[in-house]
Amino acid sequence: MGCTDLQTGRPKGRICGRKRILVPGEIVRDRSYRFCIESQADAGYNILALSLLNHSPGTVFRGGDTIDTADLIYRDLQRHLDRQAVGFPATKAGAEIRILKRLFSPDEARLALHITYKPMPLECICDLAEGSGIARDRVESMLDNMARNGAIEYVEREGTRCFRTIPLIVGMFEYQLNRLTPEFLDDFEQYTSGRAFGLSFLSTERPQMRTIPVGKSIGVEHHVATYDDISEIINGSEGPFGIIECICRKSAAMMGNSCKKTSRRETCMPIGEMAKQAIQNGMGRAIRGEEALEIAWMNEAEGLVFQPSNAQKADFICACCGCCCGMLRFQKMLPRPVDFWATNYHATVSADNCTGCKICVERCQVAAVTVDNGGNSAVIDLDRCIGCGNCIVTCPAGAMSLVRKKKETVPPTDTEALHDEIMAHKKGTIGRMMLAAKLMLKR
Repeated sequence: MGCTDLQTGRPKGRICGRKRILVPGEIVRDRSYRFCIESQADAGYNILALSLLNHSPGTVFRGGDTIDTADLIYRDLQRHLDRQAVGFPATKAGAEIRILKRLFSPDEARLALHITYKPMPLECICDLAEGSGIARDRVESMLDNMARNGAIEYVEREGTRCFRTIPLIVGMFEYQLNRLTPEFLDDFEQYTSGRAFGLSFLSTERPQMRTIPVGKSIGVEHHVATYDDISEIINGSEGPFGIIECICRKSAAMMGNSCKKTSRRETCMPIGEMAKQAIQNGMGRAIRGEEALEIAWMNEAEGLVFQPSNAQKADFICACCGCCCGMLRFQKMLPRPVDFWATNYHATVSADNCTGCKICVERCQVAAVTVDNGGNSAVIDLDRCIGCGNCIVTCPAGAMSLVRKKKETVPPTDTEALHDEIMAHKKGTIGRMMLAAKLMLKR
């Protein structure tokens, strides 16, 4: 099966196995992906419509070049994932394609095109996959393998096995805990530090994570909602609970940067369905609620920031640091991070009681606290403070306190409701352009 010349309407080129071999005189253009070129020939002049591959004009390839058509399924998958609640945008460098190749085989990528962020029963996926030439008896084993590799997620709904796509963050990346390689981390860093991913990530109306205060920082005058209390989140959960190594600290260590806040590895807790998959995949171990509380207290004592999933029924509780955690490092790069953060508190300081000791400056993970020029009092940057409470619990003068924001942010009931809300308010191209302009103006 070949392509059609837009000028003559005649077929051009041919498919040889998985490779599309271009004939002399062709120019093939694709805006979103640079194909693998194995040979060069004389320049052609005809612009072709790659109707077989359903691609758009853009990058130029000349007659005699060879295109690996197996790569194209990954571009289709990238586009499919970008249409889900949390996007997966294309880039010129193609790091996103290399990431997908590490997570999905070509057949798995083809199957994943039939899965969305909404949990789908096995039988439904089998029905959809039949039209793609994937044998029905292969579908379940392929789905299980993708779930083992952390490319998708499985959940149970009323006793029925269901599968769903997951974002790169929080999702596919975290499930790679036992599969990290320097090459994967290079691609991940290149992709997530780029403008396209950053705008897509910030474009969600509601963030995937939120910050809750450490327990000792909250005064008795505050009525604390259960979703803002680490003890209540753990005690109120049906479990199961897991404990895993922090992937951010592991990644940093692999790149030669050890954590400055803790030497403990097991700090992050998946809960419920995420815990089941993490434990079954060998990422961590099962723990009881009592041990989960003990680990939370140790995290608090070391000044780590509690960041659960942004839902009343939390799927995980991360314990983050400003030196390793991708979310907090990203936060520090933004001109006004509170615009993109979910938190119900911020810190305040009594200038009369403050001694300017700077313990709070060292304790803050997001560079929200400084000391005034006279060295007499701490100053809180309310554009940066995320209300974690770590500065409050170690203030020797008792000058720091936590203040509840006037407008409370109530998280969605669960992750499905969170993703539904994100999807409903997802920004398009114009929205992302406006966001980029807003960020530039605030610098």
